[in-house]
Amino acid sequence: RHLLVFEAAARTGSFTRAARELNVQQPAVSASIRQLETSLGTLLFARAHRSVTLTQAGERLYNDVAAAFGRIHQTARMLAIRSAQDHVTLSASTAFAHYWMVPRLSRFHSAHPDIDLRLQTSEREPDIDAEGISLAIRRGTGGWTGCESHLIAPEVISPIASPRVMAAAVNLKTVANLLNQSLIHLEEPIRDRPGWADFFSFWNVPYSEPKTGLRLNDYALVLQAAIAGEGFAFGWHHVTDHLIAQGLLTARREWSWTTGQGFYLVWSSTGPLTPHAEKVRDWLVSL
Repeated sequence: RHLLVFEAAARTGSFTRAARELNVQQPAVSASIRQLETSLGTLLFARAHRSVTLTQAGERLYNDVAAAFGRIHQTARMLAIRSAQDHVTLSASTAFAHYWMVPRLSRFHSAHPDIDLRLQTSEREPDIDAEGISLAIRRGTGGWTGCESHLIAPEVISPIASPRVMAAAVNLKTVANLLNQSLIHLEEPIRDRPGWADFFSFWNVPYSEPKTGLRLNDYALVLQAAIAGEGFAFGWHHVTDHLIAQGLLTARREWSWTTGQGFYLVWSSTGPLTPHAEKVRDWLVSL
């Protein structure tokens, strides 16, 4: 209580204004400050007839107290916002949400019928704390400031195409022969994603960026174009496995490229998840 009174008096520069803010009488503020000074063995305020100013010791204490109260207020506000939410948000790219998460939703709802899980797609990586997001999927190596993470899938990429296009590519004997095929290019405006230049570089195949070809800014559109027979595309294994199993796409798995990156489930490390968000996280981690 004395620290609360001290913070108000130091911030307002007045015992009277602090009393008004705290809804107490001014003598109560003076008494509280005196008790705090006595317990610390030092003066915190230099008192004049109509004003008070912080001493050097008071300045030092105020800086620490104000910073600590600020952190407490921020955490309390975040917890209040999260506890008010009765749903869990999972932020991911459109392709991940549609091709990885949606096929698993029926299993999730069977396991947790009481949880309202909402998929939120975005063309950028959101700030999960600032935007009140429970969980998110990010590409990287697992280290993000203010976040905990768990690897969902390593990044492994193979060339993919529709069965018709793959069967028609009769001269596709080496990786270099891919240069003679129609390539579908992913050009995301914000997210960092590898492209064909990176793929051919891994296989030591000289490559110059073509001036023509189908270029799309969303991987979900890339997959639709590949299924429609528009050419060869990147096939992230964790996203395309079930499309290949359904016969919609085929892959040259012998030309797989393991990039060293991965796709991670992330959540805030600055405050606890809600009980429902914990259940969603644990379910995803168990897959």
